[in-house]
Amino acid sequence: MQRQLVFELGHRVARGREDFLVAASNEAAVAMIDAWPNWPGPVMALSGPQGSGKSHLAEVWREMSGAERFDASVLESADVPALVAHATLLIEDIAALSDAAERNLFHLLNLAKEEGAFLLLTSREAPARLPIRLPDLASRLNALPHAELGTPDDMLLAGVLVKLFDDRQLRVGEPLIAYLAARIERSIAIARDVVAALDQASLSGKRPITVPLATRVLTEMGLA
Repeated sequence: MQRQLVFELGHRVARGREDFLVAASNEAAVAMIDAWPNWPGPVMALSGPQGSGKSHLAEVWREMSGAERFDASVLESADVPALVAHATLLIEDIAALSDAAERNLFHLLNLAKEEGAFLLLTSREAPARLPIRLPDLASRLNALPHAELGTPDDMLLAGVLVKLFDDRQLRVGEPLIAYLAARIERSIAIARDVVAALDQASLSGKRPITVPLATRVLTEMGLA
């Protein structure tokens, strides 16, 4: 009988969603979210590459705070006072912005501070590295308290794989977890896709999830 792995990783229930595992690559960002509402200022920034768990952690904060969530595209033609009226606000995926969006974001940062509204901004790049043209906005973003999620390390990726299999009530052993963790991209999104593909392959072929099956699935996904 295969032994299910247990990793010594901190975790929290993500309010109606899967657990969020905590490791060195994300602990500073988790601490920032945990500190709400005792933030050093009303506006904070959270950044990290795709697959780092950034959107998941932002969702933890959204459910914790009751924030309204908007994509950064809303800044193109935003009614800024109406946004700030939500009191807690999540704006996701700040990236290259139009001139109008930059002006609206600058107005939003100023009004959030004036009104005492909480605002969390997320982006793939740290605020200081965003291609901002409006000097006042660039200065304001550079000064924001900020936490960055890194690429998942080996332990976190293995822990995520174990959790994803467990969520599907799939029992797998240490050799399979080690095999996958050594071969797939260090991305929580990729790990989720691989586990889903293995579950489907196991069901369709009526066979257990083994290293040979994983080899075949990774090859079919172009990940081998």
